Amino acid sequence: MRFSQIVHPWPPLCDADSKILILGTIPSPKSREMGFYYGHPQNIFWKTLAEVLDVPAPPYDVPARRAFALSRRVALWDVLHSCRIEGASDDSIKYPVPNKFRPLLDKTKIAYIFTTGKKGTELFRTLCEEEAGMRSIYLPSTSPANRATQKKPEFMEQWAQVAAALTRG
Repeated sequence: MRFSQIVHPWPPLCDADSKILILGTIPSPKSREMGFYYGHPQNIFWKTLAEVLDVPAPPYDVPARRAFALSRRVALWDVLHSCRIEGASDDSIKYPVPNKFRPLLDKTKIAYIFTTGKKGTELFRTLCEEEAGMRSIYLPSTSPANRATQKKPEFMEQWAQVAAALTRG
């Protein structure tokens, strides 16, 4: 596998009513191929989000997933605007350039930022937290590479924070 220079291919998914923001690190090759967030067929993001919200998961298509997130006041984006990365391995990221979050936060009702995975959380905290003016809340990764963690009870307990944040006034 070789390193590739990746520039984030699409804008954040949000609207004025978005209440929470869930951030990955940068779209994986499969997500870029699909043209949307968490596009790898084995990534359990959509299944996990649906489960904690106690609703059926959306079908595997962009319009359905877009509508699913927005109708539940969930915004999606990624920590990084660009980086060099080998395949989908967050651990291989070099030369990270963060996205700017303040403009997004100023035009929405986002009160909570969640970051998925250890690397995404670390990058947000070191590169974005000050500019955003908000801390992020760690969520374990839903990627296929994180299968062992996903089988632990703490996985869903941590993801339940998303539902709790959406129900807070």
